[in-house]
Amino acid sequence: MTRTPNPYAPARSVRSSHVPLRGMNHHVLQWGDATLATPGRPPLVLVHGWMDVAASYQFVVDALATAEGFERWVIAPDWRGFGLSTPPAGTDSYWFPDYLADLDALLAALVPADRFAQVDLAGHSMGGNVVMSYAGVRPARVRRLVNLEGFGLPATKPQQAPKRLLQWLDELQAPQTLRSYASVDEVAERLMKNNPLLPADKAAWLAPHWSELRADGRWHILGDPAHKRVNPVLYRVDEVLETWKCITAPLLWVEGDQTDVAKWWGHRYPRSEFDERLATVLGVQKAVLSPAGHMLHHDQPEALAAHLAGFLG
Repeated sequence: MTRTPNPYAPARSVRSSHVPLRGMNHHVLQWGDATLATPGRPPLVLVHGWMDVAASYQFVVDALATAEGFERWVIAPDWRGFGLSTPPAGTDSYWFPDYLADLDALLAALVPADRFAQVDLAGHSMGGNVVMSYAGVRPARVRRLVNLEGFGLPATKPQQAPKRLLQWLDELQAPQTLRSYASVDEVAERLMKNNPLLPADKAAWLAPHWSELRADGRWHILGDPAHKRVNPVLYRVDEVLETWKCITAPLLWVEGDQTDVAKWWGHRYPRSEFDERLATVLGVQKAVLSPAGHMLHHDQPEALAAHLAGFLG
């Protein structure tokens, strides 16, 4: 692939910093600052999905500024083990409750409740699952909630526990790796192969944020390979839904018209089952973006921003 001569040019400048949270330094991006926050326009916190990075939201942040006609304080962290949030030495597994605790610590550090009572909170994919749980356990902290294709996982049964634990133990014995690339252009190609709707200029911009050049002369994805290991804790739908029932913030659910959950889970988790789960949350607004797949914040940032502007406004 020939490098795009005119890669995407961001409209809003971003500040990069590391914030000490729970024993590790978390990388955080911020567009704007606290002077832009008001009770009617609180900070907007965006959390990314699995094997993604905070910089992935740049396109939506730019489009949102255009759609709203003003700038908003936006905060986006790299989850632990992704992007530039380097995990503690020896980390070999990741736990869903840690994402909740990291988010809670981030808000306490940057958006303390004694100054900012509430935030607007949005998450994509894995991040969508995190924000749903967080809004249930900290309902007073969330003014508006946005879930971008955070479907959750197929239901499990207790009988699966022994096999799952054994699988986890076996995977702990095996090194986990991610493919590296000879050039940043190859990384951009990989991004477009994963998502055929991703324009070349956006892929060229994302590639050096999604990977880094290391001493071996190759580009490495900014994701800890340990994330590939199975989680030994079963996904308990009944517990998740009890948390969802505690959500008090209005919820905007957004999906792409080309997303097909059957490709991920087959018959184990039909779309109808997710719709039943979502119905447990009161006050849900729904939006479908087209053409868009799972990476809808890349595919349709302007359309997504228009929905966000109306919902958050």
